[in-house]
This record gives sequence, structure tokens and C-alpha cells, in this order.
Amino acid sequence: MGLGRPVTSATVAPAATSTGPGSEHHAPARGRSRRSAPSLTWLGLVPFAAYLLLFLALPTVLAIGTGFFEKNGTFTWANISALVDPVVLTAFWNSTWLSLLTAAIGAILGALVCYAAMGLPPQGALRSALDAATGVLAQFGGVMLAFVFIATIGVQGVVTLLLKDSFGVDLQPGTWLYSVPGLILPYIYFQVPLMVITFLPALSALKSQWSEANLTLGGTRASFWLRIGLPVLAPSFLASFLLLFANAFSSYATAAALASQGSQIVPLQIRAALTSETVLGRENLAGALALGMIVVVGVVMAIYALVQRRAARWQS
Repeated sequence: MGLGRPVTSATVAPAATSTGPGSEHHAPARGRSRRSAPSLTWLGLVPFAAYLLLFLALPTVLAIGTGFFEKNGTFTWANISALVDPVVLTAFWNSTWLSLLTAAIGAILGALVCYAAMGLPPQGALRSALDAATGVLAQFGGVMLAFVFIATIGVQGVVTLLLKDSFGVDLQPGTWLYSVPGLILPYIYFQVPLMVITFLPALSALKSQWSEANLTLGGTRASFWLRIGLPVLAPSFLASFLLLFANAFSSYATAAALASQGSQIVPLQIRAALTSETVLGRENLAGALALGMIVVVGVVMAIYALVQRRAARWQS
């Protein structure tokens, strides 16, 4: 009894505050009202979800529907079997080698630009100008880009006439700019900036401590890149290459503006199936071609996601 702690107002104050009239009912009620309040954060996803629905999900469903069904709704394999037609296979082959070539050149040149950019101050004017330029040029395609090349190295282009009149060099002996090989330069024009955008963060993620540890253990600059830098960057480089391939394979506007009189690649084949007067009644072939493109790009992007997941471990 005498050894117990004296009872004071300080010791009973907490109990008094918790046993006021109605307090045991109001406090939990306030907590429940907070928990039951509906969250409206999902509203921020509505514009993006609508964009995906209109420009990704709906076209995919239409491509599948028109590829496997006729106008009257009957199921058919005729449109899919047309994918093995020699003309269609040639278009797929042209799209494939054009995409592989421009992706490889764009990846190599873009990686060199990224390496050079690492020597610039991150907050400097040149680095900011490079970031802004790559962001703009990566989206500079379509009719605008086609006009730039036509006005520069076309049949009556400024550079073409200058070289022909001054040095006797003819850049357009066979109007190559308006064929599939002529698409290589325009595609590289927007592939290199896209490579810089996607690969520069991976190159920036290389830690200086790795280089210092390599030098401490007696390594050289070459051994750092061979044993550390390149193995770490390889997944990111491959992922960027796959992204460039998908970008070139699905590109339409630039090719349509330059090679307007032919259908040498798959996107132009789709346009011909929809608009040409020589394939009346075969409009559903466009859906089959689009389905083929979706399969190719889907496989490439699935591999890209797997490789990028591996590369992300070194960028954290």
C-alpha cells in the first residue's frame, strides 16, 4: 500500500480524457468516416485509359475482326492465307530489313552521341540543348521530314543541284529517294534521337565507384569497358535496339509521303488494300496485314519488356 505510486491528476488525466461523455462513440466514428471516404485518384487515369482504348485496344480488335471475318460476318481464313502471297511476303521482308538496318545504324550512332554527351555538364547549356533537340527530332517525322529530304536531296533539291552544277555529282541518277532504299536516311534521322533518349539514362547510371574499383585492382580503361561497362549496358542497348526496330517497322507517314506510288512495305500495303481500285472486295486484307504487323511488333515489344526488366536492375 505505502509502496505504491501516489495517485495524482497526471496519472488519471489520460483516463479522464478517454471516458468523456460519448467519446467512445465519436472517435471511432470519425476514423470510420475517413476510411470510408471514396478515393478519386483513379480519375487521373481516365484520359490515359481513353487514349489506350481508342488508339490501341480498338484498332487491335478491329484488325482481328476484319482479318478473320468477311463483310457479312462469316468466319474465313482467306484473308490470313493471303499473308503468304509473294507480294505480301516481299513487303514484310522489305519492312524487316529496313527496320533492322536503320535500328542498327541508329543504335550505334545514338550510343556514340550518348557517350559524347557524358562529357558535358548535366546542367549545362549544351546538355540542355541536346536533350531538347533529341526530344523534338525524335518526333519530327511524316510529311514534314519527307519535305525536308525532298527539298534537300530530291531530284530538284538544293544539295542535289549544287553538287551537280559545281562538281558534276548526281545524287539522283535513279530517283533512289523515292524507293525503299531511299527511306534509310529519313528513318535514321528520327532513330538516332530516339536512341539518345532511351540509352542516355542507362549510360548515366554507370557508377564512378565501379571505375575507381577497377583502377584500384589494377585494371585499365579498356578492361573497365570490356568487363564491366559493356556487360552492364548490353541489356539496355539491346532493349533500345528493339524499340528502334518496332518504331521503324510501324512507321507510315514518312514512307507514304516519299514512296507514294508503291506499296513496298507493310504499312503501304495496308493503305493499298484500303484505297486501291485494283483490290476491290479485298478490304479485309488490310485487317490481316495489320494483324501481322501487330504480331511482329507485339513479339518485339514483349522481348523488349523482358530485356528492359533485366537492365533496370543496374539503373536503380
